[in-house]
Amino acid sequence: MSNIVAIVGRPNVGKSTFFNRLVEERKAIEDNLSGVTRDRHYGHAQWGGKYFSVIDTGGYVIGSDDVFEAEIRKQVTLAIEEANVILFVVDCHDGLTDLDKEFANVLRSSKKPVYIVANKADTQEKELNASEFYALGLGDYDVFPIAAVSGSGTGDLLDEVIKHFPEGGIEDPDEGIPKISILGRPNVGKSSFLNALLGTERSIVTDEAGTTRDAINTRYKLYGQDFIITDTAGIRKKSKVKEDIEFYSVMRSLRTLEESDVIIVMIDAERGFEAQDMNLISLGIKNNKGIMIMVNKWDLVEKDHKTMDTIKKDMIEKLGENRWIPMIFTSVLTKQRIFQAIELAVKVYENKTRKVTTSKINDVMLAEIEKYPPPAWKGKYIKIKYVTQLPTKNPVFAFFCNLPQYIKNPYTRYLENRLRENFDFEGVPIKITYKKK
Repeated sequence: MSNIVAIVGRPNVGKSTFFNRLVEERKAIEDNLSGVTRDRHYGHAQWGGKYFSVIDTGGYVIGSDDVFEAEIRKQVTLAIEEANVILFVVDCHDGLTDLDKEFANVLRSSKKPVYIVANKADTQEKELNASEFYALGLGDYDVFPIAAVSGSGTGDLLDEVIKHFPEGGIEDPDEGIPKISILGRPNVGKSSFLNALLGTERSIVTDEAGTTRDAINTRYKLYGQDFIITDTAGIRKKSKVKEDIEFYSVMRSLRTLEESDVIIVMIDAERGFEAQDMNLISLGIKNNKGIMIMVNKWDLVEKDHKTMDTIKKDMIEKLGENRWIPMIFTSVLTKQRIFQAIELAVKVYENKTRKVTTSKINDVMLAEIEKYPPPAWKGKYIKIKYVTQLPTKNPVFAFFCNLPQYIKNPYTRYLENRLRENFDFEGVPIKITYKKK
């Protein structure tokens, strides 16, 4: 999609609030604390019949004590290079600052249309004060006073912005594309995995837990197939979440899980399979998602030829009835099996969307039922006559029988196991329903 707008500026001027206003969703975390946004964050918007992508960025600053400063600057520079139009957000309450002047010098070299967006112009007096930003001397474009919280002034700005778009764009370039999300505890290597796949620094990586805050979406192509891969914030136990920002980060991660087709639950090989990992898997099953386990940092584990089998056996025991979830052992640092991990996620997606013909299901499953029919209940014999896969997004099978109310859970598990044995549904929750016939 060629229509791209980048929102840039120093910290705490309201860039994420403005981004949320344009995309009409609360996708980016907003907080009065500066430096909340770190990575590039994408959304889609439309105005005047034209569709465009919007990039939210972290606050550009030089000479602070923030350990993420240099990495945030890289992300901002990449956003500026990608964009067709740049929206330079400043703050009417604070007025013109030295940081604004320094950043204006950076933007002059971009040779792209730059609009100064004077945010927090929530009174007439502040609106008049916006004229001081003309002193930045950025090209021939006007300064636009707005209030991102209420949306005041954004219409006039967007009327000008869309004049730079030669084409109408695409309403939702991500529609119909498989969505794969990477979830797990903090510091297990989620962002490093995404960067290793892409061969570029899409997400900021440090040794500090909690580096990623927003859910970071990226389009990725493998073997001619497009995917959206989402890096998410690390999820800890509720009792350990103390800050508001981490709380909102976790909420974004959980919402990403709900919107995904397949989730990769990443585990630290040194720490092993923990209760929080099982909680994420349970949430994935509850939401009917394709699921796989990626055991990362395998290079740090002392091992012999039996280590992998031993760990795998232990994890399968902990999964219990959910032993249909596949797992792969990787090292993002050495790039060991990282592409096989994505291939496995793709296979899980294919399994999730697989449709088996009614004739094939009946040929196989009626023979299995004949070998081991449902147990009689109070002298009443249960006869399953017909099976079909329902036209749903996830695998759901309807078994038509004379007495559906008398079929118990153990027999349902038997049918599920036979379905998995005969048809490839690895990594996918299966639902079985009984209907009277």
